[in-house]
Amino acid sequence: MNNSSFDIVILGLTITSSWGNGHATTYRGLIKELLLRGHQVLFLEREMPWYASKRDLLSSQYGCVELYYSFEDLKQRFTKQIADAEYVIVGSYVPEGIKVGEWVLQTAHGVKAFYDIDTPVTMAKLLRRECEYISSRFIPQYDLYLSFAGGPILELLEQTFGASLARPLYCSVDPEYYYPQVQDLKYDLGYMGTYSEDRHPTVDRMILKSAARWSSGAFVIAGPQFPDTKNWPSNVSYIDHISPSGHREFYCSQKFTLNITRADMIQSGYAPSVRLFEAAACGTAIISDYWEGLSSLFTFGDEILLSATTEHTLRYLREIPDSERIRIGERARKRIFARHTAAHRAQELEIYLKEAKKKKREYTITG
Repeated sequence: MNNSSFDIVILGLTITSSWGNGHATTYRGLIKELLLRGHQVLFLEREMPWYASKRDLLSSQYGCVELYYSFEDLKQRFTKQIADAEYVIVGSYVPEGIKVGEWVLQTAHGVKAFYDIDTPVTMAKLLRRECEYISSRFIPQYDLYLSFAGGPILELLEQTFGASLARPLYCSVDPEYYYPQVQDLKYDLGYMGTYSEDRHPTVDRMILKSAARWSSGAFVIAGPQFPDTKNWPSNVSYIDHISPSGHREFYCSQKFTLNITRADMIQSGYAPSVRLFEAAACGTAIISDYWEGLSSLFTFGDEILLSATTEHTLRYLREIPDSERIRIGERARKRIFARHTAAHRAQELEIYLKEAKKKKREYTITG
């Protein structure tokens, strides 16, 4: 338990629904651990119809969650909480994020932070001057920029965009919900992820073409918005959405699971997805595309397998013995539990918030 309690307000995309996003599970794990460490957390979420109809927040262990219905409603009901909070964190992809961010920067008296759960995408949007949830002029005004990506992008944030303090806060996994589960293995290879145009060629190459060439294999894809699923090979099952409560069972039903990375994430590197950590925590052997920084998380060949082709993927599926497959998954699980749980992230966030508060205080005194 931390000796000093923080008063934190978070304005995020969503915590109540995991449909089509990785934000909800990230916030849930982080806030749960912050509460266990004695902090007070208020989470403010804009009510949106697509999340309201697919709400899967089943527990009250994530602090105080309040829904607001418009930007004006947010200001009318929560100005005092924003003004008085010791720390205010605005997340990426918040609806009307430009308005929300500007209001927070003008209203909050405490430490103001931006938590970018989509950093490589955000940087690409800012460089094209088409980012709808943060303006580049806001970045120097935040006391802390929390990034889902590490590596060189942190220097870009500070040197090019003028961030006062850029720190990595990766996604994480909650060991209470993600662990090996003994059950029947239904699939040789599976994949979970919302459909995106930039990822689909890899999905096609690694799963659909593999399935077409190995008719006796069993494959599964889970995630919303995939088009043309009727034209897939008959040995590929499709699941539109799996709530977080079903993720462990999904991963544990596969011999291997596939990690596919968004193009902006590959270009920036050092941007692991929450699905990567979830699968590893379940002890499922992972086949992944390559990006810079992946070797800082897993040892290639020992804890994770790399593939860029149908042939290479099929070779893993058909030739790796079950005993070695199980060992690969177990080694990855130990690696993740040693460094990438939600508890680790809560401790890191404490350090960063204290650092930002100290820097803000020093600037106020000397400035």
